[in-house]
Amino acid sequence: MFNNFYEKIKEFIKENYKSLIFYLVIYIIFLWPLNYYIIVGGGISEVGNRIDIEDSYKSKGSFNLAYVNEIKGTIGTYLLSYIIPDWKRIKMSDYTYDDEENKDDVEFRGQIDLLNSYDFAIKNAYLEAGKSYKVSDTSLYVYLVDNKNKNGFKVGDKILEVDGKEINSVSDYSNIINSHNINDTISVLVERNKKKKTIETNIYKSKGKKITGIYISMINTYKTLPKVDIKFRNSESGSSGGLIETLDIYNKLVKEDITKGMKIAGTGEIDSNGNVLPIGEVKYKLLGASRKNADIFIVPNGENYKTCMKVKKDKNLKIKIIGVSTFKEALAKLK
Repeated sequence: MFNNFYEKIKEFIKENYKSLIFYLVIYIIFLWPLNYYIIVGGGISEVGNRIDIEDSYKSKGSFNLAYVNEIKGTIGTYLLSYIIPDWKRIKMSDYTYDDEENKDDVEFRGQIDLLNSYDFAIKNAYLEAGKSYKVSDTSLYVYLVDNKNKNGFKVGDKILEVDGKEINSVSDYSNIINSHNINDTISVLVERNKKKKTIETNIYKSKGKKITGIYISMINTYKTLPKVDIKFRNSESGSSGGLIETLDIYNKLVKEDITKGMKIAGTGEIDSNGNVLPIGEVKYKLLGASRKNADIFIVPNGENYKTCMKVKKDKNLKIKIIGVSTFKEALAKLK
């Protein structure tokens, strides 16, 4: 029986080997992964559809997140990037902290950056609008791991306790570390893949500071009045939408419509103090906004602004470009 099956397989391969080779080549070219991302363009998405605020004011215009379209690198897309204008190759190593990190680490950091952008957007918008907000919950996550000092942490670990004490802020973690001596061991309880795990790690010194070889990101959840509910897609990540998110939340909280009926797109990370920070791939975001007929494109001052002005001139774009350094400056220029 086995011999008959084996003979049939041999006969099938003999009769169809050309087709099998063809499909194998196609698979290798278009599906075999490479350690690259390929940027293939940009676009915009209305942020107001994802931010709901009770009894919010209506707007005649809109605020729109500018984004880049990325595809995972394969042999085929890698080769096409040399042929198709404006396709850009980015090495996976440009996103990773060291050689031991992988795609999951990069994608987790992107999700944390997204949550941070909403955290800072709510804080800045409610503060400027004079509305009530307070922190209701705080989560701490391992954002980076220095693998030069093996300590057992992984990117994405949620920190719960240190030496049996509940941790509610980065300063809580730092205070416990600073209360110990160099080479002391501390016990850190983390949540990883929905399971709790205890990590024993040593304290060592770097650049005059006591550390455990990790960088921690703190995400705040707020109780606000009026209540705000923010939704985002699973495919979204990164912090570059922070400024536009802040503007949209603020616009929903105040009577004056700062859009003035215009389609406003933009990009820029925002920090907890309302400063607007530079981002990458601004060229693709500007081109996407222009292609979608946005009236205004808001961008961080400095190199981002200079790049946009050059692209506008080279491509003869009609869109108005506004450079800003802070959230308040963006408000002032729009008003």
